[in-house]
Formats: sequence, C-alpha cells, structure tokens
Amino acid sequence: MIILFFILFSATPSNVKFHVIEASLTQFNLTNNNTLYYKFKVNVNGRNPNKKVIVYHRSIKAIAWYKDNDFAFVDLAPFIQGHNNTSFPQTAVCEGSSIIKLKPRNIVEYYTDTRAGIYNDLAIDLDMSVRYKYWGIKSSDFNPPIVQCGFRVPLSSNGKSASSFNVSIVAMVISL
Repeated sequence: MIILFFILFSATPSNVKFHVIEASLTQFNLTNNNTLYYKFKVNVNGRNPNKKVIVYHRSIKAIAWYKDNDFAFVDLAPFIQGHNNTSFPQTAVCEGSSIIKLKPRNIVEYYTDTRAGIYNDLAIDLDMSVRYKYWGIKSSDFNPPIVQCGFRVPLSSNGKSASSFNVSIVAMVISL
C-alpha cells in the first residue's frame, strides 16, 4: 500500500510555486556600528496546480536577507492549500533592528543603493514544514528545500516611492 502511494504520488504531482506579488520598504538604515534598522513588508502567493494533492503548510518561517546576511525572522500562520489553488494568506512584516556584518564591497553597494533609493539583493526565504494529502492518504511532515526569492525594492517615504519593486527571481518552488 505504501509503495503504491509513493509510485502514484511521484508520477503525477506538479511543483507548488510561490511568487512575491508586492513588497515595500519604508525604513532601511545601516549605522556605523553595523546595526540595520528596517521596516519591510512582503506579500507572497502560492500556486498548487495539482488536481489531486492538498498541501498542509504546517509551519512557515519567513527570513529576510540583504547581501547574503539574514536580518529578520517572522513566523507565519499555518494554512491548508486546496486542489488547483492559488493562495498564501499571510503577509510577512519585518520591523526592527539587527546587527549585520557586510563585506567592504557590500557596504559600498549599500551606499550606492541608498543614493539610488532602490535596494538590490533583498530576498525573502520561506522555511516550511509541510504535509501532503493525495487521494485521502496523508504523508508525514517533512521539510522541503527552503523557498527563495530575490528582488529590488525602492525605499518609500510617506507611502510614496519613486518606482515599484522588481522581482529578480520570479518563482520559488517546492518540489513534491
């Protein structure tokens, strides 16, 4: 029975894909003592293209990155993603301060980004624990590879920005 489940499951499902649909940055200040003050918001949606697979997102941690340095962690609420469904009911809001150690080259890039008003190399990772249900049979919980998406975000002031954000990696994927 278990072997049949895995044969059927591995033969039919498609990957679940995630997309950053909106991002805003209203504070992003790096001090001389390597403290980054930030206020960063990201909206992500996920697409389950499978007609017979339900995805249970059991735990989700959003991790914010700049120049290969993680600076914020946010736990998102678990949810169930039905058949052939696009959803991701959470918005990751990262606000606070963090010590980050940028390489000299990255510090120069930070000041270039600050002058331009658009921050390159921002990213959000989703570290998840999931469970799948295929034809009434549930898998055990497992951790797929971390889902990653990088983008460029303009710094907004008073709710207005010079341009919209630009996704540099369009899709993030969880392989089934």
